Amino acid sequence: MMRFSSALPFSAAISVAGLLAGCAQLTGDASPKSPTKTYAEAGGSSTWTKPPKGYLTLAEPFDAPGIVGPPPTPDSPRGKADRAAYDDTRKLAGTPAWDKAVADADLSGANGFKSFSCAARVTINPQKTPTLANLLLRMTDDAGTIYRPAKQAFSRPRPPVGNSKPICVPRESWIQTEGSYPSGHALVGWSWGLVLAELVPDRAAQITARGREFGDSRVICGVHFPSDLEAGRLLGGVMVARLHADPAFEADLEKARAEIAASKAEGPPTGCGG
Repeated sequence: MMRFSSALPFSAAISVAGLLAGCAQLTGDASPKSPTKTYAEAGGSSTWTKPPKGYLTLAEPFDAPGIVGPPPTPDSPRGKADRAAYDDTRKLAGTPAWDKAVADADLSGANGFKSFSCAARVTINPQKTPTLANLLLRMTDDAGTIYRPAKQAFSRPRPPVGNSKPICVPRESWIQTEGSYPSGHALVGWSWGLVLAELVPDRAAQITARGREFGDSRVICGVHFPSDLEAGRLLGGVMVARLHADPAFEADLEKARAEIAASKAEGPPTGCGG
């Protein structure tokens, strides 16, 4: 998997301490011109399922724009590197990495639960771990509450705007209208990874790697720049820290520990390959 390194100093600290533009409504099959499997064929949900209400009420302001700061300008070194990353990753169309990016575009739960189950070597789903599954989906709703003001504040155009190069999802209206910075998918993937690493500490490295890859898939997909991912992961780390101060989240996390222990005792999940 291609990696996109972070240049934000605080993001490294968050990773030691501790997965929406990506949450846009993705419906239907990919364009006939798409050089890979359709969204549904690669495991994407054909309809968008709204996540349950999140934990955070945010009675106190959560200054996401102030936390991440503005995106790099197009003519800056980082801005040029962002554009080069988009151009370079178009070469991945039709590869296994591309198909994984299609599957990672789905935030309805099933694909994310499976990929994190394989990383954790514990089955995570609504049947085996109902409290944990609901907790993760509630975090997805919280992510939208947090990143949306930053997207609106900066209104950064997405990489495919103004060109017809291949991307791994249908070219729907949200690509033109919803800001690129920060990445909601990177926020969700990283925050899921941090929480699951707490629950399965012996697989922390594999779980957080999966959380990072979940965001990397958005660059491979062609709908985000690397700096969008950096900002999303920064917000993800801050969100998890804030959630730990929420009594309802902490109560569910304790229930999830028991669910993980019971699921782990049944053996590793199937269908994860070697």
